[in-house]
Amino acid sequence: MKYTAQEVRQYVEQEDVKFIRLAFCDVFGRQKNLAILPSELERAFSFGIPFDASAIPGFGGEVRSDLILHPDPATLASLPWHPENGRVARMFCSISHPDGTPFEGDCRALLQRTVDAAERAGFRFAFGAEMEFYLFRTDEDGEPTKIPYDRAHYMDIAPEDKGEAVRREICLTLSQMGIQPECAHHEEGPGQNEIDFRYSDPLSAADNAITFRSVVKTIVARNGLAADFSPKPLPEEAGNGMHINFSVRAADGADHLPFAIAGIMDKACELTLFLNPTEESYRRLGSCKAPGYITWSSENRSQLIRIPAASKEHYRAELRSPDATANPYLAFALLLRAGLHGIENRLPLPERADVNLFTADAETLRRYAHIPASLHEAAAAAQSSAFIRASVPELVLSAYTDR
Repeated sequence: MKYTAQEVRQYVEQEDVKFIRLAFCDVFGRQKNLAILPSELERAFSFGIPFDASAIPGFGGEVRSDLILHPDPATLASLPWHPENGRVARMFCSISHPDGTPFEGDCRALLQRTVDAAERAGFRFAFGAEMEFYLFRTDEDGEPTKIPYDRAHYMDIAPEDKGEAVRREICLTLSQMGIQPECAHHEEGPGQNEIDFRYSDPLSAADNAITFRSVVKTIVARNGLAADFSPKPLPEEAGNGMHINFSVRAADGADHLPFAIAGIMDKACELTLFLNPTEESYRRLGSCKAPGYITWSSENRSQLIRIPAASKEHYRAELRSPDATANPYLAFALLLRAGLHGIENRLPLPERADVNLFTADAETLRRYAHIPASLHEAAAAAQSSAFIRASVPELVLSAYTDR
């Protein structure tokens, strides 16, 4: 359900909401929040709530550090793990300078502008994330260890799969918040889990991804465990990906998905920094079903992009390189722009790669371009890209490249 400001006011009063979290993300997609009391709600909707952004990564430091949060009433959600007597609710926010001009580091607003531009051009994109995470035991002080919660394997069941009850609690909590998971299962690694979402509009999909990470960490901690979304928590085991399913619907009714795929492949090297933004990201790529080459195929999990077997209603492509350290707002905005680049220029798809790239010989692999193999290489590709400079505000680009 998408609320109006008036409906939020009514909900807060009728449901005895005592605190309202105004949520936003830094440029790297890490959720932050400022809690207000219901008495401040009118001020929040009318003028916004100021905050000190000087300590927020990528937000520019001490100069011009005052920024304003403007809650989006459509994103209201109750946080079910708080007591019913004195509820806590959450809304995502846009960010502005005190003079009302949009803040250039607000990646959620960047995604919304990109969606608006695509719709003006006659295209509606949809995204759905498949997010993987490890469950680790904690020590006597409650600190995370690297001891997996179980030793189960891909799609095993209880009792080998000890995460089944935790996944169920996560899914039920998400459902209470109006987010519908599509499926959940044990992944390949020991203690590794995956929960997938049904596709939705880009902004909702990104909000859901941010909410998901918060819900997982909260529910897992309540069970005395630790959740790890990092790209390669265990050096010898499968890494954590955030596979991104995407589709496009056009006003003319034609199939533009192949052009969108071609556009993303054309800009794949330049995009990689924002899909895989940490040093650890590059220890995941190129093995254990994580791609290393710029290729596509159908039903082939060694590719950068695969087209899953699906009915016409679920016809889509899956990008397999991103991991959960990516900022979903920024990732979706750039994928949308790259897809539009392919559509507008009617880029042809490269030849499909119907081979297993994890076992292919060197001669076969030489036919395909490699995605960046290190954070340094990815940063260099982004910095030299006219496409990235036209798509990403300088403040955000500098935060990613000047580390």
